Amino acid sequence: MPPRWPRQPDRKDPEYRRLDDRMNFAVHVAGFAACNSSLWFFYQFTHAHWQWAKWVTGIWAVFLFLHFIYIVAIANYSLEQNG
Repeated sequence: MPPRWPRQPDRKDPEYRRLDDRMNFAVHVAGFAACNSSLWFFYQFTHAHWQWAKWVTGIWAVFLFLHFIYIVAIANYSLEQNG
């Protein structure tokens, strides 16, 4: 069940933006988990020698970590930002 928002959603609302950014991050984590688990399943299942598989997982994980750092430490959800 998705979270319910008690009022009209507005991207200018700091609480809504924060929730939206966190849900967006959760979708990215789910995509990362689904794609990489499939990638590594077939890598093991077919005994493949894909050199690129490690790079795809590693680079994607770095971008996912940077996204996490952004929503936790960098993003400014204060009202003053909206002026």
